[in-house]
Amino acid sequence: MREEPEARDEPGARGEQVLRSTRVVTPEGERGASVAVRGGTITAVLPYDAPVPDGALLTDLGDDVLLPGLVDTHVHVNDPGRTEWEGFATATAAAVAGGITTLVDMPLNSIPPTTSAAHLEVKRAAARGRVHTDTGFWGGAVPGNAGDLRPLHDAGVFGFKCFLLPSGVDEFPQLDAEELAAALAELTRFDGLLIVHAEDPGLIGDAPQQAGPKYADFLASRPAAAEDAAVAGLIALARRFGARVHILHLSSASALPMIAAARAEGVRLTVETCPHFLTLTAEEVPDGATEFKCCPPIREAANQDALWQALADGVVDCVVSDHSPSTIALKAKDTGDFAAAWGGISSLQLGLSAVWTEARRRGHGLADVARWMSAGPARLAGLDGVKGAIAAGHDADFAVLAPERTFTVDPARLHHRNPVTAYAGRTLHGVVRAAYLRGALVARDGELTAQAAKKPAGRLIERPAGGSSR
Repeated sequence: MREEPEARDEPGARGEQVLRSTRVVTPEGERGASVAVRGGTITAVLPYDAPVPDGALLTDLGDDVLLPGLVDTHVHVNDPGRTEWEGFATATAAAVAGGITTLVDMPLNSIPPTTSAAHLEVKRAAARGRVHTDTGFWGGAVPGNAGDLRPLHDAGVFGFKCFLLPSGVDEFPQLDAEELAAALAELTRFDGLLIVHAEDPGLIGDAPQQAGPKYADFLASRPAAAEDAAVAGLIALARRFGARVHILHLSSASALPMIAAARAEGVRLTVETCPHFLTLTAEEVPDGATEFKCCPPIREAANQDALWQALADGVVDCVVSDHSPSTIALKAKDTGDFAAAWGGISSLQLGLSAVWTEARRRGHGLADVARWMSAGPARLAGLDGVKGAIAAGHDADFAVLAPERTFTVDPARLHHRNPVTAYAGRTLHGVVRAAYLRGALVARDGELTAQAAKKPAGRLIERPAGGSSR
């Protein structure tokens, strides 16, 4: 046996290795364990004091918590075409520094958008050899591309995103009611998954649209009723077609009762929310602080309480970042005008710590966080057989967390391409000490390892054959 508790810059042993911690989060809960790995795969989860095989590399993590690597199914990488906003290299470096080992890229904000198999190949070419996480892709459903949906599905996308109102970029237009029904009808032919930005365009259009720096004015322009109406319409369509529908970035807690009722009825509906909806509140957003702008918006504290309860009750399936970065100029920081600013929260590197900070305050454990941020997204993407759990047969993807250590967010120290985030200056619990991808150490104490920086270890991944969520 070789033991190397401190010098761990190597990407991982090709032979057998064992990671030992007094706190390992498994699907059965948290316990002391030794996790055996060979060839990038977990071979066994053993008792803490199990003998280490001769020749195996032991990494003793002490009391740091070994979590399954996070899976983030809602990331806007914006590459190619808008790489001044982000990019595969910076996004995936930020991800592993924050404990995320698998992500799925959204089909818009890149040029071209991922709306055809040919465009998917452009996206893959831009990502190949540059990703520090395993990286997959969503396709897009836009007007006129119904014939592209099956080829995209066959090419391995995980599902199809659409908007019900303008997306913010001209090359990815929204679907009207007729186009939405046609897209769902096509997806049911091969049991494809539709993921939806759910806000009703009519109710948004009727809401007061007041430019300026007041957050209350921006919040009034994106009422919860617009989310509720859109969710109700999607439930009706999912019921009508027997289709799989996923609600993206739910912020309106008033939609939760109808979601729970539909799921109890057997409607094939899944739902996500985001760290910013769980950790930030409208009451604390300063006027002019456009780094807090996102759509749908951050709502009031009482709304946040209901979202946490829905997570605890299993009504909301997962927590993902919706990392939607832009340049500082597009955030209109010079004027503080919420109407003019790009809508999106930069949080890819911070989601685990942000959610854990609030979860621990509310009495939740790290097993809950792993269920929401690793197992749940993996299940959504059909990856739950290989990602999202510390269990034999799964990829050896891990995040190592010092849960009681704190840090204060300095945007300049993040790997995001642009140093702007709504979490700036916040003190968060939970320092990500390391990340492993298929047994390879790829990040430590917020930085890429030398080997990972030289040769990114991430792979481009596809939807598993027959993979589905609910």
